[in-house]
Amino acid sequence: MLLNLPNLVTLSRIVLIPLLIGIYYFPDEWLSEEGKNITATAIFIFAGITDWLDGYLARRLNQMSAFGAFLDPVADKLIVVGALLVLLYLRRVDMIVALIIVGREIAISALREWMAKVGQTAAVAVAFIGKLKTVAQMVAIPLLLFHDRLLGLDCQFLGTILVNVAAVLTVISMLYYLRKALPYASVRS
Repeated sequence: MLLNLPNLVTLSRIVLIPLLIGIYYFPDEWLSEEGKNITATAIFIFAGITDWLDGYLARRLNQMSAFGAFLDPVADKLIVVGALLVLLYLRRVDMIVALIIVGREIAISALREWMAKVGQTAAVAVAFIGKLKTVAQMVAIPLLLFHDRLLGLDCQFLGTILVNVAAVLTVISMLYYLRKALPYASVRS
């Protein structure tokens, strides 16, 4: 089924992207800068929860589908790219860091598509280094969106460190996946 509950939850993540970006265009009379930061952080965290929830629901309700398996990582990448665009606009993340993260996502998506064509999807299955990269960026982004101090922590400083760690892990994971795919470079599709 194309539009089952897990897929609707995944689609909600995509629907949140214009809201995440759009709140920064609200006039300050509608929502203060602090209010925008809190709202954007809440939206991103909610999107992260829906990422867990859609997988849980798909397994629990036995509603796993090829469309859901396709849509989930697309939604993940789109919300991260949307948040990075906001952070670039706000000058809270370096352009090179954003380019590394976005460029890697595009390159690895293309690599996985190609590996599927040559029947070697398992060779580029998600690895621990990729999961580490995801954790670093999924913690860094809400910290950078929040931007203010929280419980004595400088969220901008901590978020900057974590997003830079995520960028380094991004490069390492991309090299790892490329190395795994290299033996299949001469395979014709």
